[in-house]
Amino acid sequence: MVDPKLMTEPVKPPYAHTDNMFALFAAEAWDHLWPWSHHGFKRRRAVLAAEFSLAIAVSIAWILAAIGDLQAGAIIGWWFGWSVFEVIIRMGSKPYVKQGPWWGRVYRRATLMDMVCYVGFKNLLIGATLFLALKWAGLIYV
Repeated sequence: MVDPKLMTEPVKPPYAHTDNMFALFAAEAWDHLWPWSHHGFKRRRAVLAAEFSLAIAVSIAWILAAIGDLQAGAIIGWWFGWSVFEVIIRMGSKPYVKQGPWWGRVYRRATLMDMVCYVGFKNLLIGATLFLALKWAGLIYV
């Protein structure tokens, strides 16, 4: 069981102190798209090769989907697998979520369910955007 104090413990990401809105937006975008942190690289060098190989496999799946050589079920499976993998990585390297509105700067330590919900919803939005972009470009047909 998670200590209730940990669930409300404030956390400050490295970029949370900046007042430059462009830098804050760029850092937020990077934080959402890149699940690894700098200290995560230092602590887990042994697992790094497996992490990057999975990231490459997911990227290849999207390329195959874009050229029409991969079925939708396989893409969904890859995306789900990536989401599970990302939850594990984020809990080790970026274990925080926002508390309150999306435009706020209040962060707290994430529980496992917080991270599952965050990653699931974020990847659902990214996957839908990629799907619509590929469909708009005429690279996939539904």
